[in-house]
Amino acid sequence: MKKIFIINGGQKFAHSGGQFNQTVQDWTIEFLSKNSTYEIKTTHIENEIDLQEEVEKFVWADLVIYHTPVWWFQIPNLFKKYIDDVFTQGHNNGIYKSDGRSRVNPDINYGTGGLLHGRKYMLTTSWNAPATAFTLPGEFFDETSVDDGVMFGFHKMNKFTGMERINGFHFHDVEKGATPENIVIFKENYTNHLKEIFKTL
Repeated sequence: MKKIFIINGGQKFAHSGGQFNQTVQDWTIEFLSKNSTYEIKTTHIENEIDLQEEVEKFVWADLVIYHTPVWWFQIPNLFKKYIDDVFTQGHNNGIYKSDGRSRVNPDINYGTGGLLHGRKYMLTTSWNAPATAFTLPGEFFDETSVDDGVMFGFHKMNKFTGMERINGFHFHDVEKGATPENIVIFKENYTNHLKEIFKTL
């Protein structure tokens, strides 16, 4: 895993300035830059996008790292548009060839037509919701994790392309809990997560 493509899915909207996800991207680059063997490419979804260049980044990468806030239990609208446009550009062009089925037996093999096999991806998300909203009985997410709940479709999307998921990281209580002291803790915990992940890659 030497070629790393980092996507910043944060954007400015309403009271959100997108700053935290830029900070997380900076932490990621800081960590990776300590090892000179890593090649890094980045995209910020708010910038002007060349669709073919973005497809080529996915094809180039060994590992794709997504950083995104969660708005109204989904990824931001510009990030969704980025995925829709780039993955469509990647049809028969490096990302996927088909949905994997054949007309002979269309009931099986759905989701097996991806072209990004051998690549991995990691997802980070940032939430206003506290971690306990996902874990405590009677709380909002009914004891369903981020990955098995709100982000289930995001993971299936990546599986459709052939990429393999590695353990991600979720930042909780970012709005109400983003004190200077907690930002230090966020960085420390995330950096430790990266250390563990990259030991196995």
